[in-house]
Amino acid sequence: MKAIIVRQFGGPEVLQLAEIPTPAPESGQVLVKIKGAGVNPADTYMRTGTYAVKPPLPYTPGGDGAGTIESIGPGVTTWKPGDRVYIAGNTTGTYAEYAVASSSQVYRLPDRISFSQGAGIHIPYATAYYSLYDVAHARPGETVLVHGASGGVGIAAVQIARAAGMRVIGTASSEKGRELVKREGAHEALDHKDPKHFDRVMELTGNKGANVIVEMLANVNLGNDLKILAQHGRVAVIGNRGEVQINARDLMSRMGTIGAMTLWGVSPEEQAGIHSAILAGLENGTLRPIVGEEIRLADAIRAHKEVMEHGEGAQGKIVLVP
Repeated sequence: MKAIIVRQFGGPEVLQLAEIPTPAPESGQVLVKIKGAGVNPADTYMRTGTYAVKPPLPYTPGGDGAGTIESIGPGVTTWKPGDRVYIAGNTTGTYAEYAVASSSQVYRLPDRISFSQGAGIHIPYATAYYSLYDVAHARPGETVLVHGASGGVGIAAVQIARAAGMRVIGTASSEKGRELVKREGAHEALDHKDPKHFDRVMELTGNKGANVIVEMLANVNLGNDLKILAQHGRVAVIGNRGEVQINARDLMSRMGTIGAMTLWGVSPEEQAGIHSAILAGLENGTLRPIVGEEIRLADAIRAHKEVMEHGEGAQGKIVLVP
């Protein structure tokens, strides 16, 4: 099968297309024929060798994907060949034509969701769900500010919060991005390149501030986030690219809290619960993964460059297709 192989850590150029043997599922595992693989910023961090998760070399990147069950290993009774699934973790990497995963790491993909959409479910939607509910304890009726709302995680957070009855304010750097954010459920969409957009959040909330802030780039925004936080407000940090300086008195005066997460720290039991909720949203149409661009597997180098260049200006998920 064709797969992307990383033999040394480094820049995007270390992503090399190769022909390797198709893996076989062992006990409790399934082999998935990949129809789409989600490209996430975390994939690029791992590739450099500087991320908290450092895979042994050589390896095939990719934790997200969608496709059909090709074969099952001994002891698997919940899946059969031909089943449509999306992947939430795996053992061999999804930047490939086939990937092996535990039977508990795959979830049913509703017919209404395409394979490319399915490739953008796990990391974006699980991250958004956990940050809103488990980190920030968001509640219906509260105001949620989502920074970088036009990207994969941002769109997921907007859809989840809106479906739960929260007032949603999203930010994006382009007019098209802001149109997308509004279309996917945000009540207001602001230009985060405008330094006055923080003031605008205060205006929109009657100077009360946001109850919850989903922060994608803490090193840029966190200091200002604390100045627009409501009393007893919560910031959920899910992205950061450097050191940040804050004035703790901004947090103290609002009796606020800063929480943070990485999806790698979420237990399998918590993951199962998260994906039960996600599946319900996919089925009833409140959750709709947005695919920004499909790129051929052979062009994975370009995909890694684009996912970092676009950053908060992204408009949906970048997906690799075989």
